[in-house]
Amino acid sequence: MYSVMAIKVEERAAKAPNLQEVLTEYGCIIKARVGFHETDTEKCSMSGIILLHLYGEKNEFRELYDKIAGLDGITPKFIEF
Repeated sequence: MYSVMAIKVEERAAKAPNLQEVLTEYGCIIKARVGFHETDTEKCSMSGIILLHLYGEKNEFRELYDKIAGLDGITPKFIEF
């Protein structure tokens, strides 16, 4: 089964390491990962969005979602078609 998850990360510098631990734990079900944040020559945004293309079982997707949702300053959402 395939699914897409979007993750909003606030305070990227402080929160990203905790998120990275969870993403590494579930790395075998992540087919692709793309990150976006605003940047220019004078600043780099402290918030961002990560898109995950997932492959596996629905219960694995839910476990990943629950672990991410439990992290402070990080909000996951499934994208359904």
